[in-house]
Amino acid sequence: MNAFRSTRRYRIPMAGTIIAAAALLMAACSSPAGRVPLEAPPAVTIPAQESPPQRQPATPPVSTPAPETVKPVPEARATQVHAAFAKRNLMKHLQALQEIADEAGGNRASGTRGYEASARYVEEQLRAAGYKPVRQVFTYWDEDREVDTETFNILADTAGSAEHTIVVGGHLDSVRRGPGINDNGSGVAAMIETARWMAETGIQPKNRVRFAFWGAEEVDLLGSQHYVDSLSNKENTETMLNLNLDMVASPNGGRFVHDGDGSSFGDAAPAGSDVIERTFLDYFAENGLATAPAEFEKGDSDYDAFMKAGIPTGGLFTGDEDEKTAQQVEEFGGTENGEHDPCYHRACDDTSNIDRQLLHDMAGALGYVTVAFAMLPRADSE
Repeated sequence: MNAFRSTRRYRIPMAGTIIAAAALLMAACSSPAGRVPLEAPPAVTIPAQESPPQRQPATPPVSTPAPETVKPVPEARATQVHAAFAKRNLMKHLQALQEIADEAGGNRASGTRGYEASARYVEEQLRAAGYKPVRQVFTYWDEDREVDTETFNILADTAGSAEHTIVVGGHLDSVRRGPGINDNGSGVAAMIETARWMAETGIQPKNRVRFAFWGAEEVDLLGSQHYVDSLSNKENTETMLNLNLDMVASPNGGRFVHDGDGSSFGDAAPAGSDVIERTFLDYFAENGLATAPAEFEKGDSDYDAFMKAGIPTGGLFTGDEDEKTAQQVEEFGGTENGEHDPCYHRACDDTSNIDRQLLHDMAGALGYVTVAFAMLPRADSE
């Protein structure tokens, strides 16, 4: 989460658990000129069994596997995806990032050798799954050292239509005070495993998925802002949606889904964000997992640049320095009046600061929603 703000970003209401689709408050809102309205995706279709990793490069598009190697489940359900992610080793990525921080003076901040080593690790994981990651370099002014500092985002694409791009993003950097394992190694791990799972299952997306690991989020959301600022008008309208992962394994946390339709906090996100929220909620509801809404608050995480650009946005969060309420204890367990993450932006944000079950729950939700929209037929491309 962005270190610049001293107050907590996501206000979480004390209302009861949300397990049903939110009201369609955005129906009357028009989309920006040229943007195709976002429709609800059908049931996710995945191969019946995971096949060996597909090592072909994802960009340019890979060839379609032989029909006998991909046997889709007509109505694959969220429970299947949840079960698949329960078997995935997300902690190995957090352990690797912890080792990197330990060897780099205790952090993985942008502009440091810890960030460079973190980036190399992510790139190695993506290449092993058949992706071709690239660095999007930018420079910012480091106020502490009073020097221009160069850093970068990492971008990796699947096959699929570039005219309908899904940007799955989370920041890779930590604060300088700690290793950033929950904030945001947890989001990074979920993204890596979603990318690997898609490759290993032989999913052939209709719409391109771009995995984006942002730099300098903890400075002032700079990596994601640079990315959005670099988009042409055409590329903006071709960005179908953004999914944001930032802190998804808080040790005293909950399953918080961003309030895309504004029904909980009053301010709706760009048109189509309600559809993203409902798709996340459907996943959790089918798996019998409690959720609560989290506010989109300006300047708080990497979703901000996409929202300002009118791009439909959604995401997941498990809490930071806010205290857990009695209602949230009833829904999620944990300690009342304790911080969701007592190690937020501190040196103790290490591998012991992780709720492994929450991590798997949220990673599975990311995988499901990513593929749901990646496989969504678009009327303008038929």
